[in-house]
Amino acid sequence: MNVEDVLSSRLRMKILKILMQVGELNVSKIARRLGANYTTTDKHLKVLEDEGMIKRKLFGRIRLYRLNESSPKTQAVQNLITVWEHANKQHTTNSW
Repeated sequence: MNVEDVLSSRLRMKILKILMQVGELNVSKIARRLGANYTTTDKHLKVLEDEGMIKRKLFGRIRLYRLNESSPKTQAVQNLITVWEHANKQHTTNSW
């Protein structure tokens, strides 16, 4: 999948931001934070997992997701989000 397809989804970007902030969550908690349903959230998690950007751990029926810190794609997106949000804070602070 190309970069436009992966990053064009608002929900996928939000998932990555949530996992950056929290570390590890199950599907239901991610869905709740997104304000999305379980099925939609699960679909987006699958895309990110297939791209190697997140990892899944199984505990019985519970699936926990976290960022794949060793993935160059994940590192690039983390850098993008960090720089973007820092620039937004700077802009807000320096606004008239």
